[in-house]
Amino acid sequence: MNKYLFPVYAIIIGVVIALLTRKQKSKGNKLLLSFSGAFLLAMTLFELLPEVYEDLEAKQTGLFIMVGILLQIILELFSKGAEHGHVHIHQTQSEFPWLLFASLCIHSFLEGFPIHQHNDMVYGVLIHKIPIATLITAFLLQAPFSKLQVISFLVVFGAMTPLGTFISNSNTLPQDSIILINAVVIGIFLHISTTILFESGEGHKFNLTKLLAIALGVFIAYLF
Repeated sequence: MNKYLFPVYAIIIGVVIALLTRKQKSKGNKLLLSFSGAFLLAMTLFELLPEVYEDLEAKQTGLFIMVGILLQIILELFSKGAEHGHVHIHQTQSEFPWLLFASLCIHSFLEGFPIHQHNDMVYGVLIHKIPIATLITAFLLQAPFSKLQVISFLVVFGAMTPLGTFISNSNTLPQDSIILINAVVIGIFLHISTTILFESGEGHKFNLTKLLAIALGVFIAYLF
C-alpha cells in the first residue's frame, strides 16, 4: 500500500513546508533539492538501471534511456524546469498555467511506473517530490489563483504517480512495455537529477554544505 501512498505523502509534506515557510526565504529548500537529486540519481543507478539492463538488450536500453532524456527536455519547454526546482509563475499572472500543469502530470505519471512491490524506487520518488511540491505550492500561493484552483492542481498532480504505479502493477500493459517505459523513466530521472546536481552555484563558488547534502543523499540511498 505504501507504494501508492508515499508519493501522496510527499505532496502533503511539501504543501506543509510551503505553508510554514511562505513568509521566509530559506536556503533549506535548495539543500533539500540537492539531497533529493543525489538520492534520486543514486537510487536510479543502484536499483532501476541494473533491473532494466537485465531484461533488455544493452543497446535497446540505451536508446530508450535517451528517449527519456529527450522527452524530459521537451516537457521542460512547457514546465520551464519545475521538475528540478525552477518554477516561474508571476504574481500578475491571472491565466491558469495549463502547460505547466500538463507537463508536471505527464512527468509524475511516468515516474510511477518503476515503483512496484519489491524495489525501493518509491523512496527515491518520495524524496524527489517533497522539495518539488514545496516549490510548486509556494509559487501557486503567490500567484492570483483561487484556492480551488490551487487545491485541484495539487490533488491531480499528487494522484498521477499512484496512477502510473497502478497501471504498471496491473495487467493492462504487457510486461515488455512496462520495461521499456522504465528505461524511458531512467532517462527522465538522469536528466532531472544531474541538472539539480550540476547547476552552477551562485558565482560558481564551492559550496561545502551542498556537497555534504549530495554525499548524504548518495550514502543513504546506498544503505537501501
